Amino acid sequence: MSFATQSLPGLTRQRPFVLFWLARLCSTLAYQMLALTIGWQIYAITGSAFDLGLVGLIQFVPMVVLTLLVGHATDRYDRRLILRAAQSMQAMAAVLVTAALLTGTLSRDLLFAAVFLIGCGRAFEMPASSALVPALVPQPLIPRAVAAWSSANQVAVICGPAAGGLIYTISPVLVGCLCLTFFTTSITLITLVEAEGPAPAREPPTFTSVLAGFDFIRSRHRLLGVITLDLFVVLLGGATGLLPIYAKDILAVGPVGLGLLRSAPAAGALITTVLLSRRPVERHIGRKMFMVVAIYGVATMIFAVSTIFPLSLLALAVLGASDALSVVIRFSLVQIETPDAMRGRVSAINYLFVGSSNTLGDFRAGANAQEFGALASVLIGGIGSLLVAGVWMILFPDLRRIDRFQPADGGEART
Repeated sequence: MSFATQSLPGLTRQRPFVLFWLARLCSTLAYQMLALTIGWQIYAITGSAFDLGLVGLIQFVPMVVLTLLVGHATDRYDRRLILRAAQSMQAMAAVLVTAALLTGTLSRDLLFAAVFLIGCGRAFEMPASSALVPALVPQPLIPRAVAAWSSANQVAVICGPAAGGLIYTISPVLVGCLCLTFFTTSITLITLVEAEGPAPAREPPTFTSVLAGFDFIRSRHRLLGVITLDLFVVLLGGATGLLPIYAKDILAVGPVGLGLLRSAPAAGALITTVLLSRRPVERHIGRKMFMVVAIYGVATMIFAVSTIFPLSLLALAVLGASDALSVVIRFSLVQIETPDAMRGRVSAINYLFVGSSNTLGDFRAGANAQEFGALASVLIGGIGSLLVAGVWMILFPDLRRIDRFQPADGGEART
């Protein structure tokens, strides 16, 4: 770590970032608890792996349709305002599900409507959130801030499903009320955040300006490689959508076990991101990224064939730890190499790739599970992740050779 980095105040002394971290924690807690409730209810109502996959597809649609609009809006307007609006949409979904539970009118179609609202909200939330991080800390702290921002997500992914599963056994309505409370708290905290940096450029929304993010990514070969690597690895390796099947039919652990299964990847990821926020990756970035992608594939394969609950939890924890390191490297590269005036559009495209890999990955897993069974679906995904890592090392050899991060005004990351 350089002297310049050491001489700067720590992340805990960056008040805007601390408020933003807490807001991220609350919103993700709410989302995870709501996702658990929706997933369990859909499988309980329909008993269909394909319907679980449709949850991912429904979230994917607004992500694709809104991507260009989201990116331009994020660079044109106050990112905090966008975050508040996005989380308000997700709070509406929590109200919809909770009201249906109270009145006994919960149905498959209503749950899918709530999922669509969540998808619209997250289509705006994630790009604005990631683009806001660099404005909250000095530039040398960006890799550590990205790791800490990821750790907030992982803490919530651990606590949200685990607590949600326990509370669900007491009262599903109480879970919905807590989701609404957490969303409201997050909106309040974001209102208190003061971001530094230049005011957003209010350029007119021309077709060229909207597509500028694609042109920028295409001109940065290694940036293109980083983003597409995540797209195909998670598209093939994603297994989250099938966890209700594993909890109910394969491991027989019920809603509480489902909560623990959803929390396990985040437990491994949290350990990794906490370590990275203190000791960031500084050398051999490319090689380490490909190494952890390979570990991700192997862990997915182990989870696929496991019928022992502790082993399944361990495999998911290793999967989450490897993915966390990859996420920190990828997001740091994207944010550091992108000028602030372009961060909204590039972040929106990056989230389109990342988010679509998660949502379409769930749909792919559900469709395959309907045809071949859950075990075969997840196993195929793990093998596919390993194959993608090998192919990308051939297609993007300069990505493997990245050694250090380097700020955007200095060009690409140094080899």
